[in-house]
Amino acid sequence: MYDYREAVKNDVLEYINNEVDLEEWRGDRDGLEEKLNEDLWICDSVTGNASGSYYCNSYKAEEALMHNLDLLAEACEEFGGGCDVLKDGAEACDVTIRCYLLGECIAAALDEIEDDLEEVEE
Repeated sequence: MYDYREAVKNDVLEYINNEVDLEEWRGDRDGLEEKLNEDLWICDSVTGNASGSYYCNSYKAEEALMHNLDLLAEACEEFGGGCDVLKDGAEACDVTIRCYLLGECIAAALDEIEDDLEEVEE
């Protein structure tokens, strides 16, 4: 079974490793978390929301959705769209789940690198 939480968290960590200078954010976890939520909401390598597809492949999106329909239902309820997203296909459903889990996964990723964010005591 595809683990969306683990996958999105790993994508967030990869983004942080490649795109974020943690020195700039030392002691400001809340600020970094807010910035990541803004930036990654439309980052195709994390949510797929900019283009409407994370995989750019319907079959892969369908594979990820297997056994994760409960997450899709939660995401639809949270976003208030009901099942309208189903009309747009598997890729839209996949992106919806990724966006739904984004905040939770950013927090989990930052928990993993918390030591790198702590202020250096002099």
